[in-house]
Amino acid sequence: MQPKFSVIIPVKPGGEVRALAGLSRVTYPADLFEVLVAYGCQPSVQRNTAAREAKGEILYFLDDDSAVAPDFLDRAAAHYREQNVAAVGGPSLTPATDSPLQRAIGIAFSSAAGGGGVRNRYRKFGAARYSSDSELILCNLSFRREIFLAHEGLDERLYPNEENELMDRLQQEGHLLVHDPELAVQRSQRRTYRAYVRQMYGYGRGRGEQTLIAGKLKPITLAPSLFLVYALLVPLVVPLLGIPLLALPLLAYLAIVLLASLQGTLVGKDAALFPRLLLVYPTLHLVYGAGVIRGLISPRYRGGKQTHWDVEVRRVKAFEER
Repeated sequence: MQPKFSVIIPVKPGGEVRALAGLSRVTYPADLFEVLVAYGCQPSVQRNTAAREAKGEILYFLDDDSAVAPDFLDRAAAHYREQNVAAVGGPSLTPATDSPLQRAIGIAFSSAAGGGGVRNRYRKFGAARYSSDSELILCNLSFRREIFLAHEGLDERLYPNEENELMDRLQQEGHLLVHDPELAVQRSQRRTYRAYVRQMYGYGRGRGEQTLIAGKLKPITLAPSLFLVYALLVPLVVPLLGIPLLALPLLAYLAIVLLASLQGTLVGKDAALFPRLLLVYPTLHLVYGAGVIRGLISPRYRGGKQTHWDVEVRRVKAFEER
């Protein structure tokens, strides 16, 4: 028997829900899925509120601009036939129609030099597999509703990184997470450099806050922050100590950025990508590192869960939005 899905989309008050266009073309039986749009200003709270009102056995979280494939619910449903699977998701791909800056950001996210261990969140690679939060992303992620609610959903103190914290808990209990590259959605990257800087700072700060909540520090989490401190100190320490060798790691990093930018330009087949990649890569590492430090030193939460009074959930018949 096919499960019923509740597709949940958080959006700011008055915001456009572009994801409905793709949902209007899904091939899954219309009586086996519903769409809930949660309006508010706290995405974690919005998602949790909608999850409690959902009627489906599976909660599928999308962002307001996630463009899905027509068969995405069919593919997700097949993975849930295995009872120990608690979450299923796929990558978020950058459309070819995006601007050179947006495509440069997408290339960086999906590369070893940029995205590193989480790059499969942003590229279609390999076959469906058991995975971890390093490959799953909340703009394209589903959970069994029973398990989601039993764990009190997303930690509302976090945004972003709330899904990572929940998936960590699920894996520690022995639940399985599935990454399916064919479940990919299309989502545009930030349109301006300023918005990209805010995004990376927010990602880093969320990771720092998640680390505090989990009480467990992964060494890789501090790598960008340590490099940021090193990069700031090199211009001061090298002249003072007269040890040029201290600058070698920085020079090596710049060489890696140059090579990664050249490679990304060749893959993207657009010369306009090159100067943008030269800017995008260092921004990704350094601004993210600054965000991690801020999250560890000054977390935004002050204990306790946030209230839900400002969230409005509306049910939408997506297939009527043609």
